[in-house]
Amino acid sequence: MKAVQIVKPEQLEIIEIEKPVIDNKNNVLIKMTAAGICGSDIGIYHGTNAAATYPRIIGHEMVGRVEEVGPDVQNLKPGDRVIVNQVTSCGECYPCKKGRGNVCDHLAVRGVHIDGGYREYITVPESDCYILPDSLSDQDAVMIEPTTIAIQSCTRAELEKDDMLLLYGIGALGSSILKIARQLCDYIIVADVVNEKLEEAKKAGAKYTINVLEEDFQAKVLEYTHGRGATVSIDAACVKNSLLLLLQATGNAGRVITMGFSTSATEVNQFLITSKELDVRGSRLQNKMFGKAIEMIHGGKLDLAGSVSHTFPLTKAQEAFDFIDSKDTSIRKIVLTFDF
Repeated sequence: MKAVQIVKPEQLEIIEIEKPVIDNKNNVLIKMTAAGICGSDIGIYHGTNAAATYPRIIGHEMVGRVEEVGPDVQNLKPGDRVIVNQVTSCGECYPCKKGRGNVCDHLAVRGVHIDGGYREYITVPESDCYILPDSLSDQDAVMIEPTTIAIQSCTRAELEKDDMLLLYGIGALGSSILKIARQLCDYIIVADVVNEKLEEAKKAGAKYTINVLEEDFQAKVLEYTHGRGATVSIDAACVKNSLLLLLQATGNAGRVITMGFSTSATEVNQFLITSKELDVRGSRLQNKMFGKAIEMIHGGKLDLAGSVSHTFPLTKAQEAFDFIDSKDTSIRKIVLTFDF
């Protein structure tokens, strides 16, 4: 069967590997139907994702159809459409015992530390599979995984109704966060560099928008927050200066959520953190949020239809990654399909 492997940074290859076989642990065989391309996948390709190991079959936004199950499987059957949890944890370490398996001391993420979903078949434990709503296509269902990341970030931010949220970056990640955040608070400011994306954010529930290339970012934040700064800031851009900008833009007793994975040095001003008594918190992956996202879809609170802007067959993964690198402004979410 075919798979996409990053052999080393900047070297992507379509390889042939053996079809996996179910066993006592990985007791569900899934035929992949759709797999999303995430910013972290791009980081692995370019060698800027500090968590990745090589060579690696990447892909952690994994949707497919159950083809075979083991004798001990209770809740799945062949033909079921599922999305796969990318997080594997030990259950025994300090973070796991604190209910935070997403930062397990022995964390292994599919597509990052162990092989992921850019392959025709994968075997996983039944407990890592979530049945998809019938209302959602396989391609749109890919967006459940980034939605879980968004739910995690809003949970880490302890986002509440009376917060004034500043969301920096409205690409694929930021758009997912906006969908969740608008259900938790009404006052959302979105900042980005692309006017078309800012216009979409306004339609999607943002109260105000800021183009950081054309407007005075800090001045606009103060204007839109009645002079006090945001109560919560979430960095969905994850660029070199974004953390410092958000430390400056967040008011006293606020929370600043970081989501980037770059190891490059970035400026941090301790006075801003200490004098305002800011909480600066990381938000990584998701902590058993798939059920929550699917529950929201079933309840009509979350609509993921139309989120995908482009598709490529798995065999043209290099073209897809090159297209992402082109920074084409039409790109929202790109999905690899398996109908080749």
